[in-house]
Amino acid sequence: MQKSSWHRFIQQWEIQLMVIPGIILLFIFSYIPMYGVLMGFQDYNIFEGFFRSPWVGMKHYEAFFHAPEFWRIMRNTLSISLLKLLFGFPAPIILALMLNEVRSMMFKRVIQTISYLPFFISWAIVSGFVINLLAVENGNVNYFLSSFDLIDDPINFLSIPEYFWTILVSVNVWKEIGFASIIYLAAIAGIDPHLYEAASMDGANRFKQVYLITIPCIMPVIIIFLILAIGGILNAGFEDILLLGKNPVLRGVSDVIDTYVYRVGIINSRYSYATAAGLFKAVVSIGLLTLANLWARRSGNSLW
Repeated sequence: MQKSSWHRFIQQWEIQLMVIPGIILLFIFSYIPMYGVLMGFQDYNIFEGFFRSPWVGMKHYEAFFHAPEFWRIMRNTLSISLLKLLFGFPAPIILALMLNEVRSMMFKRVIQTISYLPFFISWAIVSGFVINLLAVENGNVNYFLSSFDLIDDPINFLSIPEYFWTILVSVNVWKEIGFASIIYLAAIAGIDPHLYEAASMDGANRFKQVYLITIPCIMPVIIIFLILAIGGILNAGFEDILLLGKNPVLRGVSDVIDTYVYRVGIINSRYSYATAAGLFKAVVSIGLLTLANLWARRSGNSLW
């Protein structure tokens, strides 16, 4: 078995060489920094380093679990992540199914270009656009609402906690929907067209063809991305929340694990405590990913 694997490697050496840069980058930026998790078990001091900082065991984990803001952070993280999963996960699938039914290639390409361009815009620019759009003075949303007498006074949307989750999730869906739909469109393109011809001859309309052919054929791709989404359920976001939720009034609904780690670890220099919080999130994410993969294995579609 080892000889045959080496033989295949030699036969595919050009392809294998293409993978090596990615492996090197993954090793440098993902595996080498993993020694940093040691800080979560130490009272780390930047002047003492890893080897001379005192070991304190689970002290920082216990402090994180008993912190007054722990349950608020977990509530915000899970709520925002579940909302993004609920609205953001099916959105590109629906867009891909709709684009697949468009017969005008010109119109289809225009819609695809418009929908996936926001993905390549940085969150710094997107947040600035959203902030200006929702601004109290000269904001387009307030101007529109005032023009139709829907409001008496301008609303400061990014200072009202009740609006924050809706704004955040809506902007995320708008930014991610186009690029994610490309994957599903590629999966749809691989479906045998004879299946649609046979269904059409049997009297199935377009809706039935989508329900009975398109969705089942792309289900393996959907399940794989669902597994990854469930594994990242504690990744509520960082840049988007940090930039859109920077108003201190919103901290009660915008503070998630990632922003908490940034604020406590980088700004307040509590490196060991922040490392413990970040490692807790990573361990839970791995557990959720494993459980989701075990569930998906029953359908015959899993990552491993």
